[in-house]
Amino acid sequence: MLEKTYDSKTVEPRIAQKWADADAFRAGAGAEEGAEPFTIVIPPPNVTGSLHMGHALNNTLQDILVRFERMRGKNVLWQPGMDHAGIATQMVVERQLAERQQPTRRQMGREAFIDKVWEWKNESGGTIFNQLKRLGASCDWSRERFTMDEGLSRAVIEVFVSLYNEGLIYRGKRLVNWDPKFETAISDLEVESREVDGHMWHFKYPLAGGETYTYVEKDADGNVILSEERNYISIATTRPETMLGDGAVAVHPSDERYAPIVGKLCEIPVGPREHRRLIPIITDEYPDPDFGSGAVKITGAHDFNDYQVARRNNIPLYRLMDATASMRSDGEPYAVCAAQALELAKSGELPSENEVDGINLVPEEYRGLDRFTARERIVQAINAEGLAVTRKDDEGNDVPYVESKKIMQPFGDRSGVVIEPMLTDQWFADAKTLAEPAIASVREGRTNFVPKTWEKTYFEWMDNIQPWCISRQLWWGHQIPAWYGPDGSVFVEKDEETALDAAVQHYLSHEGPWKAWVQERLETFEPGSILTRDEDVLDTWFSSALWPFSTLGWPDETQELATHYQTDVLVTGFDIIFFWVARMMMMGLHFMDEEPFHTVYVHALVRDKNGAKMSKSKGNVIDPLELIDEYGADALRFTLAIMAAQGRDVKLDPARIAGYRNFGTKLWNATRFAEMNGAKRNDALWLADAKLPVNRWILTELARTAREITTGIETYRFNEAAASAYRFVWNQFCDWYLELLKPVFMGEDEAAKAESQAVAAFVLDEIYKLMHPFMPFMTEELWDHTAGETARSSLLCHAGWPAPSFEDAEAAADINWLVDLVSGVRSVRSEMNVPAGAVAPIVVVDASAESRARFARHESAIKRLARVGDIAFADHAPGQSAQIVLGEATICLPLGSLIDVGAESARLNKEIDKVSADIERIDKKLSNEKFVANAREDVVEAERDKKALLAQELEKLTAALRRVQNS
Repeated sequence: MLEKTYDSKTVEPRIAQKWADADAFRAGAGAEEGAEPFTIVIPPPNVTGSLHMGHALNNTLQDILVRFERMRGKNVLWQPGMDHAGIATQMVVERQLAERQQPTRRQMGREAFIDKVWEWKNESGGTIFNQLKRLGASCDWSRERFTMDEGLSRAVIEVFVSLYNEGLIYRGKRLVNWDPKFETAISDLEVESREVDGHMWHFKYPLAGGETYTYVEKDADGNVILSEERNYISIATTRPETMLGDGAVAVHPSDERYAPIVGKLCEIPVGPREHRRLIPIITDEYPDPDFGSGAVKITGAHDFNDYQVARRNNIPLYRLMDATASMRSDGEPYAVCAAQALELAKSGELPSENEVDGINLVPEEYRGLDRFTARERIVQAINAEGLAVTRKDDEGNDVPYVESKKIMQPFGDRSGVVIEPMLTDQWFADAKTLAEPAIASVREGRTNFVPKTWEKTYFEWMDNIQPWCISRQLWWGHQIPAWYGPDGSVFVEKDEETALDAAVQHYLSHEGPWKAWVQERLETFEPGSILTRDEDVLDTWFSSALWPFSTLGWPDETQELATHYQTDVLVTGFDIIFFWVARMMMMGLHFMDEEPFHTVYVHALVRDKNGAKMSKSKGNVIDPLELIDEYGADALRFTLAIMAAQGRDVKLDPARIAGYRNFGTKLWNATRFAEMNGAKRNDALWLADAKLPVNRWILTELARTAREITTGIETYRFNEAAASAYRFVWNQFCDWYLELLKPVFMGEDEAAKAESQAVAAFVLDEIYKLMHPFMPFMTEELWDHTAGETARSSLLCHAGWPAPSFEDAEAAADINWLVDLVSGVRSVRSEMNVPAGAVAPIVVVDASAESRARFARHESAIKRLARVGDIAFADHAPGQSAQIVLGEATICLPLGSLIDVGAESARLNKEIDKVSADIERIDKKLSNEKFVANAREDVVEAERDKKALLAQELEKLTAALRRVQNS
């Protein structure tokens, strides 16, 4: 006999072990030879990661697809693996070294540090895999890959060298996000924009030679509101320390205020007076005439927008900071550098990168200072010189014009320090060229996004793609396979030996100073001193971009690659469409001549119950492992699935998970009830021969539900599939079918009883199958328990997916009529506050012959389930009765003898007034523009949700009052 209660803590580990012992999830498990492949690659979690709600949703949806297709007999591979997570892992290991008071990374050297990282990875990395197994993820764990394993590392080198030889990878100087704590470039995804308290300083840039002009401001109608002579142009900046690297001041071409001085020079108001730099005033579309003064300082080496303006207008780019974001202390004296910069400004030609990089425009008094300390001193110096724009204070005194305002500032998501846009030498991939086939693939429908609306985001990113910075100044990662000769020549090869051969051939075949130098080292057996390897490693996204084919054995032509590439669907979050999805598209098309997947299913965020994004700072993070401990993995999975509507964020309330745990309990209890009443498999019964309408009804509804669930999963409408399963299991099977079978089980008709026992057992088996992708642990346990004396031919995870074709429309209509009738009567009784124990008569008006026959056929069930006494037929509705329309008939429930109509009417009016007042209060809030604009998005959304629920409640109360008044 089945245990009285389901204990997830006991069952889940046992079932997980059962799957592991049977190697149930290996590629092709349960499939016949030659079966159609179905492949999903897991978005590789970081080796440092642990399960969060985003992972839980993402992997639950993947597992639903994988288990579904495995049961449909396909050759399924769910490929698992982990990402080496360069910056995150290096940070973890460096922190561990500090905690243990061991030598730092730089003290121990690169090779010893890498050994420490591998040691940490082997001991502590990959915790998330065990957590995914607790969730029920049915990956082929025997095929686990790691982006730094030998095979994937070989693929990375192959791709880098190939793209370099094709001219699609190159080294150059561009602006990147620079993390001063880790001293490396980082990707946009690793930058977190935060709103912080900031300042905007307004400064005067004096015109060269003391020139003046008439500055005129006009209102919207063209009337002059200000006219004055000025010998300066005013700019506003939130980062005064970058003024030292200004290359120009830009104004909009249409801005008439500055037309007289366009093309003239102005003076940067900081640094030694005798060497103060002059920069041109230019026009560009970038400045907004209505923002600030309308004039913008252009610091191309420290601002992404300024960088684009500088490149368009041949403005030199001057790097001001070192790797720690301190003001540069290298190079020649400021006087020499300022003179060099002035010559460049006068030349009107964009200088070479090396020519500009050697110029340090930081005055001696600021060299070596932290950037924020330098900011304070620069502001003080400008104020002291009287070159700040001034405003009157409350007492009428002129004071420097400084605005206190909220600004968006970029922070490293790992380091927590302010990111500095920095002009550095990096390796880049020609993303524009690589993107062209990937754009065409989506436009032409070879790869489809679900929901389709995400294609717009994809195209916006891809159509405006910039060179991809693929190098990182880290030690943990794939070291770039590039070696430098003594004159700086670069040799990109798959290994050092090949690079050395290439270098020797290069230098010995060219006459010059390095030929003899190389010959000397070859003769003294010191060839290792000829080349120096590039110290940088590749961006983590570079290796993960190869994931769909590198994990299958590429560059070798493996059987797995031939079978499982192209993969089928990629399930991912929207935040990495560009960083991962697009790059997999580029690399897959370039190296495999085929898209890596035909479908990209983009799921939304998991938010808290109020719709707020989860964050540690808000204290609203929900730990999926804690939910699994409390409610079980099945309850969590089903909750996530039934809430995963396309394009809609999941608002997760633990109370919902508790509710869906009750759903599992309902199925468990239904199985136990059926078992207690003799339900068991009876393969001798031909289902088509079932005679009882109730059995023919449930078999018809089962077939309909199976079709709905199948369609729902096939179309990635997981919420609809889960909702169909919920309705059938809870409502139709548990609440109605088993209830309607009670008289049969307790009756004397042995043939009817045997038929019902067999049908109940069959439908339960099909329910376990249909529910398995959503709730795998409980269903596998029930499948095993209900096997009876005949052992199951397979685990449930390998059982055939239901495809029943039973159809009896007449039986279905008959029983559904009974269900609708009883439900309607119960609903009215509840709304009218009819005492639970009261037996009410009903009067049926305008009933057809068919309806009268149904009343006769189901009389005992109606009386038992709806607590109905006499059933009478009449031509007119009796007085004081609530009415329900069912088909052509009106079902009347006389209330006079059951409730105090006056008291009930008063109660309903009072409830209606209360709910109406609550709705009015919320309407006032939502119509308040300030509230909507200033309140957090989740707070506003919560109010809207509350109003929707109140509106539903008001509708029910109004209907109940109408019934009372009509009675």
